[in-house]
Amino acid sequence: MEFKLAEYSDYQRIAELHAVSWQAAYQGMMRQNYLDEHVLNDKTVIWQTRLLNPPFSQHCVIAEDKGQLLGFVCLFGNHSAEFGTIIDNLHISRSAQQQGLAKALLAHSLQWVQNYYPDNGIFLEVLQKNTSAVRFYESIGGVKVRAQKGDSPCGRRIDEFVYCWESPDELLDHLVVTG
Repeated sequence: MEFKLAEYSDYQRIAELHAVSWQAAYQGMMRQNYLDEHVLNDKTVIWQTRLLNPPFSQHCVIAEDKGQLLGFVCLFGNHSAEFGTIIDNLHISRSAQQQGLAKALLAHSLQWVQNYYPDNGIFLEVLQKNTSAVRFYESIGGVKVRAQKGDSPCGRRIDEFVYCWESPDELLDHLVVTG
């Protein structure tokens, strides 16, 4: 398996994995019409834009094996004055789930955070009903600091939690990555 920075040429396969992940995880949380007919186009535009001319504060890492995309993570450094760097996306292909890849991607990307934003916290927002993601973030030491309403691209206001870590080192301490 190889970890590398996402490049513009990766945008379509990142968008496809992102869309498939949302279609699987957000059934009943987002409008079905959006998931069936619009999510792929939305994610394609987002990733094409993000990877065309990425800002310094954006860091996207992909994991692949023999050219197959297994997962990706995207962070934005110093995104929030209150919470610090945001883990904006973390998605793993169905075939690579439950194998430690999410932890490995986080550990790999946090090296960048340590270099450029070492004194900032880390945070993310997760849909409250996405119970598998909530369990995962709690298992790696995430502290739930807020429940809030978020705007979804399907037009719904959705209940979400904000999870935080005080520093990249604190999150790394919770990531036991094996082999």
